[in-house]
Amino acid sequence: MLLECPDPRFQDGTFVMLIDGGSAEESEFADQSTGRIPLADYLATRKLTHIDVMANTHIHEDHISGLLPAAQAFPPAVLWMIPTAAFCCNEMQKLDVSLAQNTSQRKFMQAINDCQTLCRLVEDHGGRVETPVAGSARHLCNGLRYQVLAPVTERVEELEERLRQIFAAPKDVFLKTLDSVDCRMNNFSLMMLLDYCGTRILLPGDTNRVGYGGIDPAMLKADLFKVGHHGQIDGADQALIDRVQPRAVACCASSDRRYNSAHPDLLHMLKESGAELFFSDCPQLPGLDIPPHQALIFTIGENGSLTAQYL
Repeated sequence: MLLECPDPRFQDGTFVMLIDGGSAEESEFADQSTGRIPLADYLATRKLTHIDVMANTHIHEDHISGLLPAAQAFPPAVLWMIPTAAFCCNEMQKLDVSLAQNTSQRKFMQAINDCQTLCRLVEDHGGRVETPVAGSARHLCNGLRYQVLAPVTERVEELEERLRQIFAAPKDVFLKTLDSVDCRMNNFSLMMLLDYCGTRILLPGDTNRVGYGGIDPAMLKADLFKVGHHGQIDGADQALIDRVQPRAVACCASSDRRYNSAHPDLLHMLKESGAELFFSDCPQLPGLDIPPHQALIFTIGENGSLTAQYL
């Protein structure tokens, strides 16, 4: 997700924030029929000159790995990362990806390796690595404010301990330990509420419906909701949708609907709530006719207007 906000205090008069980067694997972009392109290629089309804040919501390959080429082209001034910079740079260990016995294990090991590489790259270029935790909030630029809803500090510490268990695991239980952390990673996601001149945007990373515990329900109300976990059936339920009350929903589903992304039952619930549905890809589902596109662009006005277009 690329945010561009006008503010004369920043380079070229624009504050630029990048949240997650998609995959870096060529196979993810082999099908040209949807129009999808790698993040680095898209950034080139925008003629960007800088990134002020780069955020990775969690350590999965389809969220972190595409950030590496973006950071190489535009080293960010600040990187938001879960877990902490000290852990990423000093305790993360490179894993031997050849040990993987399936695609999920290979991708997760690659994500862990890329996490360390990304943090060191940013610091080597003079940037800062920060760990936002629940409760932190501030203005990012003119009109744009953020508040972190998750994770709390204790969850950050728990994630670091689980990663240590991977690095310390004996060979005979290494893959089992890896899988255990992998399946829990989504609910360690950085969850943010952005507010631009009164228009609220809820960005939960891959948090699923059970990962909202402890969050003030009033904080979840949003005009634009990026539904969690790629719109899989556990991404939201009716109770969560009722709390969010979105005007528009963005679903970031892969074209081939791996793992049943853009689940029809969840999409039906969202549509029945009155929200308008948009997709960052072109899932092949009955009743959907989404034009091939490189990006889904939302424009938010100071008066609360919210419009969307497929580029």
